[in-house]
Amino acid sequence: MKDVDVVIIGAGSAGLAAAKTVRQAGLTFKLVEAMDRIGGRAWTSSEHFGVPFDIGCAWLHAGDRNPYFPEAQAAGWTMYHHDMELDHLYLRHQKADDIALAEMRRADVALRVLLESHKGEDDRLSSLLSGSHAMRAATTFIGPMDFGRDDDEISIADFNAAADLEPNYFTKEGFGALVARFGGDVEVELSTPVRKIRWDGPGVACETDRGTIRASVVIVTASPAVLAFEEIKFFPDIPDSYVEAFFDLPMGMLTKIPVAIKGGRFDLKPFDDLLIERHARHDLYFLCFPFDLDLMVGFVGGAFAWEMSAAGEAAGVDFVTDRICDMFGNDARKHVGRAMMTDWGAERFVRGAYAAARPGKVGARATLMRPVADKIFFAGEALAGPLIQTCGGARLSGEAVARDVIKELAA
Repeated sequence: MKDVDVVIIGAGSAGLAAAKTVRQAGLTFKLVEAMDRIGGRAWTSSEHFGVPFDIGCAWLHAGDRNPYFPEAQAAGWTMYHHDMELDHLYLRHQKADDIALAEMRRADVALRVLLESHKGEDDRLSSLLSGSHAMRAATTFIGPMDFGRDDDEISIADFNAAADLEPNYFTKEGFGALVARFGGDVEVELSTPVRKIRWDGPGVACETDRGTIRASVVIVTASPAVLAFEEIKFFPDIPDSYVEAFFDLPMGMLTKIPVAIKGGRFDLKPFDDLLIERHARHDLYFLCFPFDLDLMVGFVGGAFAWEMSAAGEAAGVDFVTDRICDMFGNDARKHVGRAMMTDWGAERFVRGAYAAARPGKVGARATLMRPVADKIFFAGEALAGPLIQTCGGARLSGEAVARDVIKELAA
């Protein structure tokens, strides 16, 4: 492990972008990744269904600002503009009629007005809500199914700081495959977790199982949850405000449970959005038959997704299959084929889907955007400004932090 100008920890979207930016500036770098592949939470696999399926992020959010969007176009990727508007709503076993669906859409608009007009101290999103079924359904769609957390865990200020992510695009070839293509020309040391960062000398020393890498600065793109769990130790200790920020940006959870459907479509059209509202926030969203594939992709979010992670894949698949039968009758079971469940909570070097500030702790993001002693810089989806929680935002964060490092080393 030779000395370099910059060590970059994590070969996800942010780390790959940082590496390409410092490389373009003529700096030497070493990019190390704990897992055995690049891409981080962007990962496309054909193992389960014989077609590309995104185990992680799938939507190209904010296509007009997403740096991956023009690259997907140039590569000939097949993309679909997904309006994310709910097409079908079920209240437990009962399908909502057009009147109830329209009421839910009005509640969604009303909720967004309440959020935008909130002028008080930062509070939980739940503090704004009425108890109506329509408002609850609207909250499920923008909360657990989008932000990855339940309404009583979402900071109003943090939610308002996030940009409207329209236009959203879904890609047939896979977002993870696009990120892998982006990073394919970057040299990466895989299966090389960094255990400790020493910053008591003139630069930094990053200790790995394969040796120590010394550099002037380090860019850390690991998730706040990994840092809170002290997978990477700092010596000497970094200031308490940074450690508190790791804990104040816990990871939300969004889990996918896709099931193959053979021999029937239940009168659903490709890319229909279907939401089942149930008791105790055990809600379920389906993206139906994307690109006319024989797949219904189930999603659970927030606290229920963490419950599902603990219950395991078999329980998750049974839950989704039972809900399909609730909606379309027991005969639907014979149409259900192969299935799987994603589980980012169990991935040691990620520990969740994406970061969301605790209510009252929105300043944690700003804390981590400040380098420690101009030696330790943080980047990633948690620090992506208005594009937080997105892969495109993570890339922009990596590029921006790399530019700051370039300026620091040139000073």
